[in-house]
Order: sequence, then C-alpha cells, then structure tokens
Amino acid sequence: MSTTGSNLKILVVDDSNTIRRSAEIFLKAGKHEVVLAEDGFDALAKVSDYKPDLIFCDILMPRLDGYQTCAIIKRNAKFANVPVVMLSSKDGVFDKARGRMVGAQDYLTKPFTKDQLLKAVDQFGVAAQGVV
Repeated sequence: MSTTGSNLKILVVDDSNTIRRSAEIFLKAGKHEVVLAEDGFDALAKVSDYKPDLIFCDILMPRLDGYQTCAIIKRNAKFANVPVVMLSSKDGVFDKARGRMVGAQDYLTKPFTKDQLLKAVDQFGVAAQGVV
C-alpha cells in the first residue's frame, strides 16, 4: 500500500524507550529501515552517519530539544531537504507553529497509532525520494 516503494531509512529521535521501540516496530512492519536516537545530540551524530530519508523527532528531550535539533539539521545544506516530523504529547497551535518555524514538515501527537505513523511516512517519504 505504500507509495514510497518502501525501504526508506527513517531516524526516530525520542528520549522515551517505549516510543522509540513502538515506532521501530510500526516502521519495520512497513518494511522501512529504522535508526534510533535517544536525544538531540545522538540524533545529530546519526543524521551524519546514516543520512536518513525521513526524521521523526520528539520535542521535549533533555540537553537538546526537538526544536533545536530540527533547526540544526535544517541549517546543514546536506540535510536541509530531509523531511522532519515533530512528535509531541502537546497538541497546541503554538507548538505546531514553532515546529514549522524551525523547518518541520508536520506534527504528530503522541501516542500515535501504526496507521498514523505509516501515513506520515507515505506522505513525506515520497518527498524525501524526490518524487514530489
């Protein structure tokens, strides 16, 4: 059902082991390659090493939050076009606007379902592959 032809490399950044593992299970069920990071600093190292096609990034994390992480990724010309979807338990207009200001393409509220996660992958994975 995936329009991306599957096999996207997806980075999931979240300080919650439960969220990381859930996302990993859902994404692997969709036949995607998954790389996990537990905070913003870990994510920045893994973006360089693995060059993901799509990034899901939690907002509230210790040391470097999701907004800062997204802004740093987007400032790097090599990764500026990689779609970033923010993850948060907060669903406010301000949070969504702030995510857009730092370059995020979308916003997914936690807890998310397998269908919601894979729908976001379908939507942004096509853009990541340069089809759009």
